[in-house]
Amino acid sequence: MSGERIYVSHATADLTLVQKLFSTVKNFPFDVHIALEEVESRQSRKRLEGRLANSDVAVPVLTERSMDSPWINQEIGYAQAKGIPVVPVYDDASHRTGFITDVEGVSVDRTDPAVTIFNILSRLRSILAPLGALSVPNWYVQFPCTVPDCSHPVQLEIERSQTKLWKLHRHSTLLETACENCGSTYYFEPATIGFVRREGPTH
Repeated sequence: MSGERIYVSHATADLTLVQKLFSTVKNFPFDVHIALEEVESRQSRKRLEGRLANSDVAVPVLTERSMDSPWINQEIGYAQAKGIPVVPVYDDASHRTGFITDVEGVSVDRTDPAVTIFNILSRLRSILAPLGALSVPNWYVQFPCTVPDCSHPVQLEIERSQTKLWKLHRHSTLLETACENCGSTYYFEPATIGFVRREGPTH
């Protein structure tokens, strides 16, 4: 897993929701394009369409606010015409209209964002994994050690299936990895792969 491109389409009013849902997804070595972040930074619409065309997965976020958005509907249609897998993330099943009425997606749980983030990661893993096997790609998060004067690369490898990760979440068991240089241990929430805390270093 390295360099896969994910295009996220959404209404302007849903930008905060989208940033929350994709905050940990962006920690993976993905190229995650949140469309309206780019528009606000004055990227051209044509360039965004080019990025959609080169994406591996398109994720439209569908809420009451996005129902009248011509851009989202166009981007869904464009992705499907290009054969790009579409993963709708929706507040209500009725928001999946037109060509994606029966497309498997992710329902937003606003009371427990961890559930939604977990399900988004599950769908992305199932689509991007070669041969459909969740354990085949070496999923990982890489970051520099945050201990002063260290900054050694640290990598959290995610080899468990989504089912096993959810069981760890239910039992409040964290994932962990260590810095090979200073011995610091980093802990992550298994459902969202969100950072929890650092302990150490040991020397």
